[in-house]
Amino acid sequence: MPKTTYPRDRFDELQADSSRVGAHRAENPRMRGWVVFLWAVLATVVLVVLGIFGTLIMQGRVVLFPTPEPTVEPTPAVTPVIDTTFQVVVLNATPESGLATQVKDDIVAAGWPAASVQASGAGSTDFPETTVYYAFPGDEAAAAGLAGVIGGARTVLDATYQPPDDPNTPEDESQMRQLVVVLGLDRIAPAPGDTPAP
Repeated sequence: MPKTTYPRDRFDELQADSSRVGAHRAENPRMRGWVVFLWAVLATVVLVVLGIFGTLIMQGRVVLFPTPEPTVEPTPAVTPVIDTTFQVVVLNATPESGLATQVKDDIVAAGWPAASVQASGAGSTDFPETTVYYAFPGDEAAAAGLAGVIGGARTVLDATYQPPDDPNTPEDESQMRQLVVVLGLDRIAPAPGDTPAP
């Protein structure tokens, strides 16, 4: 095969002291090993945190959008009022006789007319706690005042003890009504030698 010759060009002109042989390319920049390690650690930490957080959300231990708790309005304190215009019925619901009369005397001594206070026995003798019943919300202050007069009692809104056929029982809250005191076992003095319950 005949030898082909080409005209000389700049690639044929090499310096005599050149040590380069063949093709030469620029070296690829390499990431240092510690940089790769740091990225791997960071990725591992992120994945672990996301896994824990996702597990807590699925178990309901973490709530992303909590529902705000409803605001509870404080119940206004009732200022007791001693209103001697109320009719008062005292019912003894304990086995101790004469207790209703004693409480009636205390109420009359506080300013109620004797004709406005009635004392009687109740249908039971094991009522646990002395209670003043009032029939309408507007009577709560008067019930609290009467409870203070008899030495303390709880007050309950309940019209059970109002006489149904009494023409003096008004339907309008602004008119006079009746308060009912039911004496409970907390009014009985412990017998000598009895050990009070803890």
